Amino acid sequence: MPKDLEGLLVVTLEQAVAAPYASCKLADAGARVIKLERAEGDFARRYDAAVQGLSAYFVWLNRGKQSVRFDLKDAADLAMLRRMLAKADVFIQNLAPGATARAGIGSEALRAANPRLITCDISGYGQSGPYRDMKAYDLLVQAESGLAFVTGTPAEPGRVGVSVCDVACGMYAHQAILQALYARERRGPAQDGGGRGIQVSLYHALADWMNVPYLQHAYGGRTPPRPGLHHPSIAPYGLYACGDGQGVLISIQNEREWRRLCSEVLERPEIADDPRFATNPARVAHRAALDAIVLEVFGRFTRDAVAVRLQAAQIAYGRLSDLDDLAAHPQNNWIRVATSAGEVRLLAPPPIVPGVEESYGAVPDLGEHDAEVRAEFGAVASG
Repeated sequence: MPKDLEGLLVVTLEQAVAAPYASCKLADAGARVIKLERAEGDFARRYDAAVQGLSAYFVWLNRGKQSVRFDLKDAADLAMLRRMLAKADVFIQNLAPGATARAGIGSEALRAANPRLITCDISGYGQSGPYRDMKAYDLLVQAESGLAFVTGTPAEPGRVGVSVCDVACGMYAHQAILQALYARERRGPAQDGGGRGIQVSLYHALADWMNVPYLQHAYGGRTPPRPGLHHPSIAPYGLYACGDGQGVLISIQNEREWRRLCSEVLERPEIADDPRFATNPARVAHRAALDAIVLEVFGRFTRDAVAVRLQAAQIAYGRLSDLDDLAAHPQNNWIRVATSAGEVRLLAPPPIVPGVEESYGAVPDLGEHDAEVRAEFGAVASG
C-alpha cells in the first residue's frame, strides 16, 4: 500500500485480534505503530505454533509494528507511555472496560492532555450497558449477536469458521480512525485540537451486520431459517454435489438466469414454466423438489465438467474449496513478511493500488524494540 500515513505515531495497548487488526492496517499504510505488550506478550502469540513455530494469528496481524514490553502497574512505564502519547496521533487499547481509566490513562484524560490525540477503545460489548464487564470472545459474540442462530444447518446452529466478530470490529475501528484523521487534517489547527474519542465493540460490529435477518424478523414477521450452504430466500442458490463427490454452488439472481440454467445446463427447458418453479418465491417453497432435479443432473458430471457448463451458460457459480484449493487458487495475491523464524508468505489484503510497489514490515519478536523505544522516550529498559 502507499505509505500515506508515514509520520504518524500510533501507540497500542492491544492483544488478540480486533485491535491488532486495526493497528496492522495503519502500519501497512506507513504509520509507526508501537505495540505495548505485557511481560509474557500478547496472548495471541501462543494461540498456536503453526507458522515455523510462531502463531498464525500473531504473524497475520502484527507485521510492521515495534514490540515493547510494558507494565501497566509500573510508575516508570506509565510515565513513558504519557511521553509517547504527548507525541502520538492515535492511541488504541482493548483492555477490559475501565482498566485504563483506573491506571490514570483513560481516553478523556489523554485527550485533555493532548487535544490532537485520537483514542480508540475496543471492547466486547461497549463501554456502558449491563454487558459492559462481560468477557467477550469471538464465538461468544457470534452466539450473543444471533449470528450463530442464523448460521449452520436446520439440525443445529454453527460457528463461522474465522474470527468474524473480531475482524468486523477491527475493520470498523480502522475506518473510524481514518475518518477521524481526515477530519483532523481537514479542520486544521482548530481550537479543540482535532482529537476524537472512538468506541467500538465486537457486539455492535456484528449487530450492524445482522440487520437483514433482524429487519426480516422485526418487520417481515419471519425468522430466516438455517439453510446450511443454501440461501434462505433465493432458490436455486446453494451447494450441490457433483458426480465425483465434489461440491459446486450456484446462484440464480433473476428469471433470465433461471431460464438459461433450465435450458443450457439442466437441459430441461420445460421446468422453467412449471408452476412450482416459475417464480423465486415458488422455487423457495418447492426447494426440495427443485434440488432433486439439479442434483440428478449434476450427479452425472464431475465438478469441473459442471463448472464448464455453468460458465458457458453464464450462470454464477463457485466451487466448494478446501484449504488445498485455497492455497492453489489462481486468483490469489501474495505478500511476503519477515519474521525471526524466516520469511512467511501470506494471502494479500485486498486493496490494490496499480503502479505502487508493496512493502510490509516484519513481525516483531516480544520486546524486540525495548531498548530503542525506551531510549527514545526516556524510560529504563525492563529486566
